[in-house]
Amino acid sequence: MTRFSAALSLTALLVGAGVCGSAAQAQQPGGDSTTVDHIVAVVGNKAILSSQVLEEVYARQHNGEDRIPDQTKDPGGFRKVLRRYVDTLVNFELMYNQAEADTTIKVTDQEVSDAVDQMIASVRKSFASEADFRNQLRQQMGYSSIDDWRTALRDKQRRTLMVRRYEQELSDNNKIKPITPTDKEMRAFYDENLPTLPPAPASISLRQIVVSPKADSAARARAYNLADSLVGVLRKGADFATLARRFSMDPSSAKDGGNLPWYQHGQTVQAFENALFSLKVGQISDPVESAYGYHVIQVQRVAPGEVQARHILIIPDVDSAAQQAAHDTAFAIAAALQKGASFDSLQHRYNDPAEGEEFLDVPQDSIAVTPYWPAISQLDSGAISKPFPLPTEGQALRTKWAVVEIIKRRPAGARPYADLKEQIRTILSRIMGEQDYINQLRQRTYIDIREP
Repeated sequence: MTRFSAALSLTALLVGAGVCGSAAQAQQPGGDSTTVDHIVAVVGNKAILSSQVLEEVYARQHNGEDRIPDQTKDPGGFRKVLRRYVDTLVNFELMYNQAEADTTIKVTDQEVSDAVDQMIASVRKSFASEADFRNQLRQQMGYSSIDDWRTALRDKQRRTLMVRRYEQELSDNNKIKPITPTDKEMRAFYDENLPTLPPAPASISLRQIVVSPKADSAARARAYNLADSLVGVLRKGADFATLARRFSMDPSSAKDGGNLPWYQHGQTVQAFENALFSLKVGQISDPVESAYGYHVIQVQRVAPGEVQARHILIIPDVDSAAQQAAHDTAFAIAAALQKGASFDSLQHRYNDPAEGEEFLDVPQDSIAVTPYWPAISQLDSGAISKPFPLPTEGQALRTKWAVVEIIKRRPAGARPYADLKEQIRTILSRIMGEQDYINQLRQRTYIDIREP
C-alpha cells in the first residue's frame, strides 16, 4: 500500500469491521492476546482504540490482503504497519463525520440488515461446518453467539455504507479534483506496487498484411443488385429484421435481425461510418460498399456522438481464380519483404481494410489457439512469416492469406513501467486528488495521533 492509498482504503474497512471481534482483548498476529487496550488516535471527539487497529490488521492478514511482519522478528516493521492502519481509521472517521453531516446521505435499516446478512453468509461459507463456524466466532472473534456478532456488525455496516454513499456523492458531483502526478511520483508508485502486480503473461506484438480474394466485376454487380432490390422492398414497408435473417451474410448480426452495437466515430470502416452518421432515424440507405461487401443500413437510435443501427450485408461471390490470386499475391509479398521491401508500403497497398494492421502485447496463450500460431510460434523479433491461410468457416474460397512480421516477443515477467505509465497516471491522479481532499479535512479537524 502506498503513501497515496489511504483514501482508497476507506470503504475497504468493511472487511476489517466484519471479520474480527471488537472486544478490548484483541488477538494480535502471531498468536498473542493482550488486554492492554488504549487510545491510539482522537478525531474530533471520537477515540480510536488499539483494539480497532489490531482488528483491521488481523482482518487484512486473515483475508490475504496485506503482508503483516512478524511482531517478534520485525517489531519495527510491525509497528509501521500499525501506524499505517491508524491513518486508515483516522481517514475513515473523517469521511464518516462528513457523511453524517450531509443531510442528503441516507442509509436505511433494510440496507444495513441486507449488508450484515451478506457478510455473515460470506464468512460462514469459509467454514466446513456450522460447529466450526460457531467455535471460531466464540474463540477467535470474541462473540458468544451469531446474534451478538450481528448486533456489533450493524453499526459498523451502517457507518461503512454512509461513507460509501458519501464517496459516491463526491464523485458524482466532481467535488474531488484529480491531481496530475509528476514522472517521479509515477515511477515511485510503480516501484512500490510492482511486487503486488500479477506478472505479465508471455506476449507477442505483430503487424500483418492480409490478402483477401477479390470478387470480379460480375460478382460485385450481382451483389449490388441484390442489395439494391432489398432497399426497394424495405422502402415500401417490408420488415427489416425478417429480410436480415433471410439475406444478410453477417453471421454475428443476421440472427438478431441485423442489429448492431452502438458505434462512435472511428470504430468501424470509413465507408460504413460515413453512411451511418449521415442517416436519419428510420431511414433506409442506398447500398453502401465497404471492404466487407454491400450494406443496407437503417439507423435505429441516435445519441450525442454515437449511433445504433441494423444492417443487411451482401458479400459478392468469389471463385477459385480469385482464391488462387490471393494465394499468389501473399507469396509475392513475402518474397518482396525478404528482399527488403517496405512493410508499410505493401501493407497500405494490399492489407484487407476489414483486418487489423497491428496487434501489441497479445498474450501468447491467446494466439496459440489461432491459425497464426503454427506460422509464427518459432519466429523471433523482426522475423517475417511465410504466408499462411486464415480460413473462413464453411467457405473455402473465401480463405484469406496472411504475412506477419514479429515486432516484439516478451517473456512472462514483471510488467514494464512504460507499458503501465498511462494507467498509472490515471490511477495516481485520482488517488492524489482523494488524498488532497482528506488532507483538507485533516486541517479542519482536531486530530491527535499517538503511538499504536
